[in-house]
Amino acid sequence: MKRNLIIGGIIVAVLLVGFFVLPSILSGGQQDTGSTLQTEPLAVGELTAYVGATGTVRSSQNAVLNWQTGGTVASVLVDKGDVVTSGTVLAELEQTSLSQSIILAQSDLISAKQNLEDVLNSGEARANAQLALVQAQQDLEDAEEDSQSKQYQRAGQNTIDISRADLILAEDALDDAEVIYDRNADRSQDDPIYAAALSQLANARKTRDKAYYNYQYVAGLPDPLDISEVEAELALAQEKLLAAEREWNRLKDGPDPDDIETAQNRVTAAQATLNLAHLTAPFNGTLTEISVDPGDVVNAGTRAFRLDDLSRLLVDVDVSEVDINGVQIGQPATLTFDAIPGKEYAGVVDDVAAVGNTVSGAVNFTVTIQIMDADEAVRPGMTAAVNIAVQQLENALLVPNRSVRTLDGQRVIYILKNNQSVTVPITLGATSNTYSEILEGDVQAGDLVVLNPSTVLQIQPGSGNRGPF
Repeated sequence: MKRNLIIGGIIVAVLLVGFFVLPSILSGGQQDTGSTLQTEPLAVGELTAYVGATGTVRSSQNAVLNWQTGGTVASVLVDKGDVVTSGTVLAELEQTSLSQSIILAQSDLISAKQNLEDVLNSGEARANAQLALVQAQQDLEDAEEDSQSKQYQRAGQNTIDISRADLILAEDALDDAEVIYDRNADRSQDDPIYAAALSQLANARKTRDKAYYNYQYVAGLPDPLDISEVEAELALAQEKLLAAEREWNRLKDGPDPDDIETAQNRVTAAQATLNLAHLTAPFNGTLTEISVDPGDVVNAGTRAFRLDDLSRLLVDVDVSEVDINGVQIGQPATLTFDAIPGKEYAGVVDDVAAVGNTVSGAVNFTVTIQIMDADEAVRPGMTAAVNIAVQQLENALLVPNRSVRTLDGQRVIYILKNNQSVTVPITLGATSNTYSEILEGDVQAGDLVVLNPSTVLQIQPGSGNRGPF
C-alpha cells in the first residue's frame, strides 16, 4: 500500500521562522555562481503524522431485495430516493398470481393465531389435567384392591373344615328334599303338599350350591388368568397415573412453554409464507435502486430494490503492516474526493482489522473510516483519499522534506555556516508530506538549511563539499 504522510497543523510554535534568498557570493568572499541559494532556518514546532490510503465509500448497511416467489407485480409503493423505515411494504404481488400455498397461508395464519390464543388464555386444559389426575389416582386404588384380593393365601383349616361341613350338611339336606319331592311328585301342582316339597327341594339346591362355591373359594387359590389380568390392570393404572401427574405438573403453573413455542412457530411459519406476496424494508434506509414496475412478471430471485443506510457512510482502506500498529480506533482522519474538488471531510477510525490479508506478498490490514460530516455530494461508490492522523508531536525539531538528501546510504541535509554549505548526517523520526522530525544530527533550531542543494552546492574545487548526487 502506498504510504503518504501529510503535515497537519505544522509549525504552530516556531522558535525561528524565515525564508531567505541569498546570492551565491555572500559577504565573506565566495564566488558568485550565478544561482540563487534558498535557505530556511530549522524550527521547533508541532508535527502531525498521517498514514494515507485510498478506499471506496460504502453505506454502513445495505441490502439487495429479491422476490422470493413468482407472480405479477400489483403495485410499487415507493419511489427511488425515498427514506423508509424497517417493515415498510415496498411492493406487492397480485393475489390471483400467487401459488396455492401462499393463498391458503391466510387461513393457516388465522387458525394458528387462534390456537396460540387458546394456549395462552384457556384454563380448560389445566382443569382437564387436574380431573384426569384425580381419576387416575382412584383407578390405581381400585386396581390395587383387586390385586390384593387375588393375592390371598389358602384360608385357615378351621374355616375350611366349617365350609366342608356346611357343604356335607347341604348335600344331605338336598338328598332328603329330593326324597320328599319324589314321594309327592305325582300330586297336582296346585296341591299344597306338592308345592311345599318343590320349595324345599329348590331351597336345598340353592343352599348346596352356595356351600359348594364357598368351600371352593376358601379351599383353593385364584385362577392364574385372573391374577394376570388384575396385574395388567394394576400396571396400566400406574402408568396412567404417571402420565396424569406429568400433564398436571406441566399445566398447573399456566401454559406450557413448549406448547406456546409450538403455537408461535405455526403462526410464524404461516406469516412467513404469506409475506412472500410482498417485499418490505429490512431496516431504516434510502431506496437507491428500484428494478420493478407494476405489471412485471417476476420469479423467485428477481431483483427488485436496493436499500442503503446513508445516515452513516464508511470508507474501507488497506493499511500496510508497517503502519498498522500506529492506527487506533478513534483517531481523526481527513478525506478528499476527486469528484468533490476543493472540499475536505472529517472522519474517524471506526474499526481496525485484527487479521491481515496477503496480496502479491504484501500484508495489508483493512481499516474502516466513518465520515463524520458527509453531505449529499458524498455517495457510495466514490473513491476517497484518506489520511489518518497517527501521531501528534510537540516541540519537535523540524526540517523541510525538500532539503533532505541521501548520501552514501545516509540521510543528510546541508547547513549554511560561515557562508559555506556543510553536510550534516541526520536521523529522521515522524514525517509528513512537507516536514520531518530530526531525531539525531549535529543541528539546532535556527540553523539555516539549504532548500535547493542540488542547484547551489557546486562548490569550487578543494572546498571539501560534495553535491548530493
